[in-house]
Amino acid sequence: MTDLPLLGAAMPTATLETLQDFILSENRDLEIQDFCDADLLNGDWKAVADHTRTLLTGYTGRLGIHGPFWGLNIASPDTEMRALNRRKHLQGIEVCEYLGATQMVIHSPYTTWSYNNLDNGPERKEYDRVVENCHDTMKDVVKRAEDCGVTMVIENIEDIDPDIRCALADSFNSPAMAVSIDTGHAHYAHGTNGAAPVDYYVRRAANRLQHIHLQDADGYADRHWAIGEGSISWQAVFRALGEFENSPRLILELRDKAGILPSVAHLQNLGLAR
Repeated sequence: MTDLPLLGAAMPTATLETLQDFILSENRDLEIQDFCDADLLNGDWKAVADHTRTLLTGYTGRLGIHGPFWGLNIASPDTEMRALNRRKHLQGIEVCEYLGATQMVIHSPYTTWSYNNLDNGPERKEYDRVVENCHDTMKDVVKRAEDCGVTMVIENIEDIDPDIRCALADSFNSPAMAVSIDTGHAHYAHGTNGAAPVDYYVRRAANRLQHIHLQDADGYADRHWAIGEGSISWQAVFRALGEFENSPRLILELRDKAGILPSVAHLQNLGLAR
């Protein structure tokens, strides 16, 4: 049982108060969710971060945050919006440095529209434009992340193509850019938009994969259910994970945090994780 991968979780600091023993007892990977809130980043975020650090006294696990994303698109064609995106993501890196976090989740710029239309024109101009805009937005953020020892992981949101985020991460040629998978988002893309199953996303990411949001879903919506409540094939997902040498952070990202411990128990009972 001890050879099974160790599960972590995503939660706000207020929830960490109730799940502190769960995280600290085995130094599980932890993702703090407070700092995706723009109002907090523009206000007294250090008070929340200080409370987080107090709760994590003695913690030696891998700490990350979910970066800002509401209303943000790192590929925005508007230069002023790209400047705003840059500033918000730099705020996220500042939080990481202050907390000692080494990972920040950011969102993919690709939409369902992208899948059929990025190559709908001569010389892939739209595809190239999106990548160029992402680089304009993120080049200073990547440099700052490199200096702080932070890796940003690009999470699939509407992505139908499991490779396109990987190509974007690779294009930065930096250890500060890697890949994340959200299992529920991938299952939604599979069930609603005809994408490949979740385990295909894992295999296509391969050793680029440094982070996974584990949530169950039905393929119809972004459910963030406890593991076992939806229709994702967890045996297939963990079989795919076992084919590679990397050790991505396995982060339970559930809407109802009361489902975290039952989700751990469910995957443990399946002999997949602990």
